[in-house]
Amino acid sequence: MLPASFEYHRASSLEEALDLLSTFGEGAKVLAGGQSLIPLMKLRFASPEHLVDVNHIAGLDGIAEADGVLRIGSLVRHNALAASDVIGARYPTIAAAAPQVADPIVRNLGTIGGSLAHADPAGDLGSVMLALGASVVLRSTRGERTLPMSEFLVDTFETAISADEILTEIRVPAPSARAGGTYLKLERKVGDFATVGVAVYLVLSNGTIERAGIGLTGVGLKNIEPEQAEAALAGAEPTEERFAEAARLAAEASHPASDVRGSAEYKRHMVDIYVRRGLSTAFDSARAA
Repeated sequence: MLPASFEYHRASSLEEALDLLSTFGEGAKVLAGGQSLIPLMKLRFASPEHLVDVNHIAGLDGIAEADGVLRIGSLVRHNALAASDVIGARYPTIAAAAPQVADPIVRNLGTIGGSLAHADPAGDLGSVMLALGASVVLRSTRGERTLPMSEFLVDTFETAISADEILTEIRVPAPSARAGGTYLKLERKVGDFATVGVAVYLVLSNGTIERAGIGLTGVGLKNIEPEQAEAALAGAEPTEERFAEAARLAAEASHPASDVRGSAEYKRHMVDIYVRRGLSTAFDSARAA
């Protein structure tokens, strides 16, 4: 199918894009990589009257670490995440997930901001950012606000962003000296949606776990942060028994549906396995840091 007719606007600055969104409101959609929006438009699941193209706005495609925070511009492409030296060296959870997002075509064009704003519960980066305790920066003509990822992701394909706002930046707390993480993804074939995905992040201090972050992909109505599993790890010794308990709690927090990729019981079992495996990998990398 072809999309419904719309008016195209190529914004040359962030201010121009925000003015357009303020003017058109609910009738406008932001076009970044287009890897989610364009298919929805072709299927007539989305029929915006106006498309505001932000691809030519300078300053939204940077990756930089300063003052204890990693700042990722919303127009950073997935392949740029995978190729970033600072992410490869210091942010193993992101580094592990970025090459697993969809397929090479999507990774070349798709943006991190667009992926997070799309809020697909099968999206990999939502879980990663939950595990890392990241926040998003939202801009409008009314000003700027920052939301933690846990508040930004509301429901399936639903976020806390307003119609006149643009997600401009993702902020990730810089890791301590002894931190590790990974992202594990079960898929039927390369490029398929995750049957199950698990993001994990551990910070060690004096032989115990100072902080643990876990994000689950594809096993609920949105990316899930199993808070009880994280709490079970905080302040504890990093033992196999503690990892197993956290994995059990994470599996209980998941709400998978049975489909062609597997039964709900199978997916919940894989959450358990992947959380245990991910925590072990994260611990080994943190211990070696």
